[in-house]
Amino acid sequence: MSPGEKAATTFNATFVRPAKFYISGFSDIPHVKYYYIFLCFVYVMTVFGNVFLLSVIYLVETLHTPKYMIVSSLAVTDLCGSTALIPKLLETFLFDKRYIVYEACLSYMFFVLFFASVQSWTLTTMAYDRFIAICFPLRYHSIVTKRAIIAMIMFVWGFLLILIAFTVGLINRLSFCRSLVIKSFFCDHGPVFYLACNDTSLNDIMAYVAFIIVLCIPLILIAITYFCIAIALSRIASGVERLRALKTCSSHLILVAIFFLPTVGTNIAAVASNIHPNARIINSLLTHTIPALLNPIVYSLKTEDVLNSINKLFKMNKIKIV
Repeated sequence: MSPGEKAATTFNATFVRPAKFYISGFSDIPHVKYYYIFLCFVYVMTVFGNVFLLSVIYLVETLHTPKYMIVSSLAVTDLCGSTALIPKLLETFLFDKRYIVYEACLSYMFFVLFFASVQSWTLTTMAYDRFIAICFPLRYHSIVTKRAIIAMIMFVWGFLLILIAFTVGLINRLSFCRSLVIKSFFCDHGPVFYLACNDTSLNDIMAYVAFIIVLCIPLILIAITYFCIAIALSRIASGVERLRALKTCSSHLILVAIFFLPTVGTNIAAVASNIHPNARIINSLLTHTIPALLNPIVYSLKTEDVLNSINKLFKMNKIKIV
């Protein structure tokens, strides 16, 4: 009997709910603990970077704009998503606590997937902000208001909360009468419901629906947005003005590439061929952790407003010390 098959609660002759799952993680990789120590470093830097960015936005009044409300929302999402995933992951593998209670597993799954979904749609909201700024510059301040952005952010969080809660909640209708070993680095949705021994067709459908809503639709909207931006830029006669407008999009494009390319690449590889579980775990793990680390760095170094605000804060502190 495998490690994950030890404990299960049987409700009746046909329905079995496990007391615990067993998270397998990597298989046959030497010195894998160094990788988890690296993730510990990633988490510390993620917390520092996002708290620093949020502090700069809070302290500098000129950054109290709709655009930086979206940036703040992304920073909060990055903080929460990393905190939902990495500390538990380190406890699981660095301290070899691979058994996880059924209810805790579903909670773990919900929070990791929810914050990843919010990150995807926050990047889409940023694309909308850039679209209005470049395509309708004269109407920007009347369209992109604080009230409008708050409404968009609240809708994104509320809608995705319902979607992910429903998707994860459907796990409760499944019976687990075979292996309870989750072949992933956390309680991932697919690896968990594939362990069930009754009908999983509804879970399959919701997995595809969630994939389309969380990844495909945002990518399509962002692509359409930048297509419209490219048309608007082509109509600007001055090359200097065109470059200046394009520069305001560079930070966002980098964030989109960091978040979407690994995720899409992993899913294409999984569909096109039998991707090795270790390769899938590494790619998925980096997709869940690296964007949250790089987002504040990109926004601090690539955005002129934030750089100027940081310099302003440091100069003010020097004057106060003197």
